[in-house]
Amino acid sequence: MSTSVLGLVRASHPEPAAAVTVVAGLLAVGVGHRPPGVAAVVLTVLASQLAVGWANDAIDADRDAAVGRTDKPVPAGAVRRRTVAVGAAVAALATPALGLTTTPAAAFWVTLGLVSALLYDWPLKSTPVSVLPYAVSFGTLPAFVVLALPGAPAPPAWLVVAAACLGAGAHFANVLPDLVDDARTGVRGLPHRFGAAGSRAAAAVLLLAATGVLVFGPPGPPSGVGLAAVVAAVVVPPLSWYGGRGAARAGRRPVAAFRAVMLVALIDVVLLVTSGRVA
Repeated sequence: MSTSVLGLVRASHPEPAAAVTVVAGLLAVGVGHRPPGVAAVVLTVLASQLAVGWANDAIDADRDAAVGRTDKPVPAGAVRRRTVAVGAAVAALATPALGLTTTPAAAFWVTLGLVSALLYDWPLKSTPVSVLPYAVSFGTLPAFVVLALPGAPAPPAWLVVAAACLGAGAHFANVLPDLVDDARTGVRGLPHRFGAAGSRAAAAVLLLAATGVLVFGPPGPPSGVGLAAVVAAVVVPPLSWYGGRGAARAGRRPVAAFRAVMLVALIDVVLLVTSGRVA
């Protein structure tokens, strides 16, 4: 594999892209999609994730270079900025086209989620409403997955609310490693205004809220596994904060916080799928 292709993969933010795509695939299984439907959901969500990741690195290339982000492929010279920008445009156009292979309603919601995420990349990242695109884009994800099933009813409100809370929490956790670099380049989103301690608290509360809604929102009593998921949502984030401080002291970028969010999200989705309480 050539260096530029590897750079393009790295510029896509492969870890969160893979996590969100896996979550969408699991949800598709949980709501009853057959294998072709699961494949359509996965490919559509993957395209949207590639579009957002590549757009982010293309837009932030100058900022990343200014703060010496050699871990980013564009400032490191592993891939050209223009290549990443073209990839973002192609993936963005592919997203609604792939969404239309399911249902028009699903295509609308996945397109709305994509537009919201791109608006975060520019211009909302540096505003007090920077959390809004995360909440909207994550909230539209289950709506897309459910409505991609022909004849499916509207997704339950608790599922959309839980996903929006998870997205908002992911925003606060995702920004934590970049607070210092962002301050140097003038980025002032909501987490920057909260500060590190406030952002950690906001991420933990929102993650717990998302898990609580997923466990107590569906009809019927919560299962023991569901209650265990609530405990995980309480325990995992503080452990990630501790690991993040250790990484910072060692001179590495602390990314444990966002990984904690994705871990609890995967736990929540597996819980929903295995318990049959998705719809």
